[in-house]
Amino acid sequence: MTQKKRLFSGIQPTGNLHLGNYLGAVQQFKTLQQTHDALFCIVDLHAITIDQDPEQLRAHIIDLTRIYLAAGLDPTRAIIFVQSDVSAHSELMWILNCTVARMGDMEKMTQFKDKATANGAQRASVGLFDYPVLMAADILLYDTQIVPVGEDQVQHVELTRTLAKRFNKKFGETFIIPTAKVRTHGKRIMGLDDPTKKMSKSAPSTYNYIALTDDAETIQKKVRKAVTDGGTDITYSDERPALKNLLDIYHSLSGEEIAEIVARYDGKGFGAFKAGLSDVIVAFLAPLQQKMAEISDDDVLRVLHDGARRAQVIAKEKLTTVQSKIGLIK
Repeated sequence: MTQKKRLFSGIQPTGNLHLGNYLGAVQQFKTLQQTHDALFCIVDLHAITIDQDPEQLRAHIIDLTRIYLAAGLDPTRAIIFVQSDVSAHSELMWILNCTVARMGDMEKMTQFKDKATANGAQRASVGLFDYPVLMAADILLYDTQIVPVGEDQVQHVELTRTLAKRFNKKFGETFIIPTAKVRTHGKRIMGLDDPTKKMSKSAPSTYNYIALTDDAETIQKKVRKAVTDGGTDITYSDERPALKNLLDIYHSLSGEEIAEIVARYDGKGFGAFKAGLSDVIVAFLAPLQQKMAEISDDDVLRVLHDGARRAQVIAKEKLTTVQSKIGLIK
């Protein structure tokens, strides 16, 4: 029997999870857990690189896990856990910081530049600057081979590969070199109000995204207000990014081919297309929302406690190896 490849992925428990998160990550997790030895992590330590309200953070951790379970992630197949429940993540990050991570590496990270723009880099937390090393620790701690990510995170997986190779060269073979797995269609869902920027739960306007908890009326209102490009015909092309984004969403949720969707709304205009898209979104989210309502906080906590226990076993073994390699007494 061929051994399954190890997979690791994490989502931050911040804000309202939206269709972009679902289509870019959660949707494929259900399939990947069937074919991989999978760990799905709620990365709360990444979340606190910017200010968080403590009560909201706790609620978001529970809600994100509930979404995982409602979406079909199976805790008997995959390990589902909270990052801060496994202290080895932070310990390995510090070791990587001191042994193989370099300031020059971090200064190349485009996400820090983007996220620090609002308040200025001088006011950003050290954690925000350094969190790609924590992401590397997350991945390397579990001998991860496959990392499903959005396009904006590929640079961080490349950094992880670089750090792993440096450590292996300096201290001997220790880490598996991971590979990023990026969705090839609908891989980056853009904002409904701005097709030049990805859909974001931290966007200033709620009309940027469709939250997984939005009701039918809210969804219809947001889709009606979604920006479209010039013209009246329904086409799929890079020259019309707003419409292309809406068609990507339609395709990803319905499973219909883009060409079929375009043909259906040929000559019918944006009104009919948006109404149809709203119906598709509502029909897709309704069963997910029903399942979420049936999962209690106690159910969530049982899954997280068991997941932490299982993750700790794997993490401790790798951390002990790393500590011994650099000369710490264990």
